[in-house]
Amino acid sequence: MEKYEQYQRVFNHFDSNGDGKICPAELRQCVGSIGGWEMTEEEAEAAVVLMDSDGDGLLCLEDFVRIVEGGGEEEKASELKAAFKMYEMEGSGCITAKSLRRMLSRLGERRSVEECGNMIARFDLNGDGVLNFDEFKAMMSSSNS
Repeated sequence: MEKYEQYQRVFNHFDSNGDGKICPAELRQCVGSIGGWEMTEEEAEAAVVLMDSDGDGLLCLEDFVRIVEGGGEEEKASELKAAFKMYEMEGSGCITAKSLRRMLSRLGERRSVEECGNMIARFDLNGDGVLNFDEFKAMMSSSNS
């Protein structure tokens, strides 16, 4: 139980507005101060979407503990697939600039379709202008390394 209490203290420290949740901005601050590396807004948003268990665009304490303890590989893979489905264009098997923009706006992030296209282009390995699951996986793992 002591380890859980430590997580609670760390979580409370990063929950700067005291709402019991960690938003992408608070996560960026957290990673910067602990990890010593700068997390981009896009990486923080993607990490929150990936680990957010209730879909509210925020991390609760349980999500935070899962991140800290680094859930099992199988769990990560299924969470990655679930996150991909949230972003993809209905049943198309790919993430478009429009579908990315729609998901980010649900999370309270206003981006133009052009900005979303630029975010996709950084990880669009085959140059087709959209992200397939493997490209999405590469994007997510780059934000974790």
